Amino acid sequence: MGHVEDVMTIVKEMTLIELRDLNNAIEEEFGVTAAAPVAAVAAAPVDGGGGDAADEDNLTVTLANFGEKKIDVIKAVRSVTDLGLKEAKEFVESAPGVVKDGLNKEEANSIKEQLEAAGASVEVK
Repeated sequence: MGHVEDVMTIVKEMTLIELRDLNNAIEEEFGVTAAAPVAAVAAAPVDGGGGDAADEDNLTVTLANFGEKKIDVIKAVRSVTDLGLKEAKEFVESAPGVVKDGLNKEEANSIKEQLEAAGASVEVK
């Protein structure tokens, strides 16, 4: 299980663009769909949170799904990340996925509010 822990440490430190590239590489290498690797990557930081008071400064915002207003959600993702239009569109379409992590409660709630106002379903843990 040591290899799994090593990989998870690396994945937790990756940017959204790096995670997207990893997702694409996994798809090509193993012939799997985008849904499986993205869901697995997104679950790691969220599940590792523990949920106690000490983690209020290490929150993760996850886009669960984009709802019925995909374009509005893409715009909202772009406003809270440094993703370009193409990358934001790919990220939104491959939901679920981690939008940002390592946030304090105020930052996480602000991002959640922006994404929900655009029509997305969002989780903060």
